[in-house]
Amino acid sequence: MTNTERKPSKVPAAENTLRILKLLSSKRGPLAASTIATTLELPRSSVYHLLGVMEQSGFVMHLHEEQRYGLGVAAFELSSAYSRQEPLSRLGRPLLAALVDKLGESAHLAVLHGRDVLYIVEERAKHRPSLVTDVGVRLPSHLTATGRAILAALPKSQVRALYPNAAAFSSLTEVPAPIAKYSTLSAHLDQVRLRGYSTENGEISDGFGSVAAAVTDHLGWPVAAVAVTFLEEKVPAEKWPDLAAHVIKVAGELSVRIYGRREG
Repeated sequence: MTNTERKPSKVPAAENTLRILKLLSSKRGPLAASTIATTLELPRSSVYHLLGVMEQSGFVMHLHEEQRYGLGVAAFELSSAYSRQEPLSRLGRPLLAALVDKLGESAHLAVLHGRDVLYIVEERAKHRPSLVTDVGVRLPSHLTATGRAILAALPKSQVRALYPNAAAFSSLTEVPAPIAKYSTLSAHLDQVRLRGYSTENGEISDGFGSVAAAVTDHLGWPVAAVAVTFLEEKVPAEKWPDLAAHVIKVAGELSVRIYGRREG
């Protein structure tokens, strides 16, 4: 629905306040009030008034030197509260449980934490061995399927910032990891983008493979990744794309659940 087709609101000030917050949260940097007014097709006087109230409440911050507005501390506190309530875990657990029932293989959900991935949900399949990817475990993202799925969905500039030098490429064993420099990682992530899913072949646990897909928000930003892990001797390589199709579907379902709906 476009701005001109928008139905009249019974509480326009509240709606426009939320629209401003949503616009600011969708941008990489602060915006001028005039830009906000033009983008949302609102009178400048109304925008300045709303921004003033939001600034007093701490939801926006006025950068005087730049004459721009960005999100304030109160908005950050809302984000922190969202994290404390573990919505990703709550939303993702039933989807992963259904995935495990369908495939008979273990599944997990992970989020990016610095250069690591942090596992927040694990659903173990019956008669399958335990995995190192238990809840609360952190592993180097460049070595895991979940991490690679998330990294592939990030802007390349951010991936480069996460891996500025060779020291950033940690290894779990004395054996050199297959991805130990940025050029190798970048080429690998290009392949992940082409396939639509990532893989890992025994780099975390010998004999185990994984396929993963990124979970994204309404802006396409990766917030997590869903993965299935299996014994490589039980699942031949030609079957991996079939598993990946199921993983991609679940990641997509979780993406929709996080935001509530997709906007066309």
